[in-house]
Amino acid sequence: MTPRRLYAALALAEVVTWTLLLGGMVLKYVTRTTELGVQLAGPVHGFVFLGYSLVTVLLALDARWSVGRTLAGLVAGVVPYLTVPFERATNRAGLLPDHWRLREEEGRTAAERVLARALRSPLQAGAVAVVVLAVVFAALLVAGPPVTVPG
Repeated sequence: MTPRRLYAALALAEVVTWTLLLGGMVLKYVTRTTELGVQLAGPVHGFVFLGYSLVTVLLALDARWSVGRTLAGLVAGVVPYLTVPFERATNRAGLLPDHWRLREEEGRTAAERVLARALRSPLQAGAVAVVVLAVVFAALLVAGPPVTVPG
């Protein structure tokens, strides 16, 4: 999958999972009818957020984004519905390539060399990325919600 298509898919997935989570929060906190929406959408959104954040950093390395662009991309994942406008603006700026640069080039930094190796073995790297995301996700679940709202 090209960097451009991957980032567009993740940006849209962030919007969809934000919508599900916010809908669940309305049911839980406004109508006080059920917590099921938050219980289901919360973990899905969290996992998609972690994936979006990881790919933002990988794209930043591969496409040589500025620190400011990279931070803006990470912030876009935190603010509801900002990922798609950020992705579109980044694409219009020509910063979402159709191929992974480091698949063909050697990296200059240690991080670029690791990414280059991962891009040359995408199935293995994808499996490792899913496992790492799952471990981080599980650790966050064990830590519990960031805030408990009295109810």
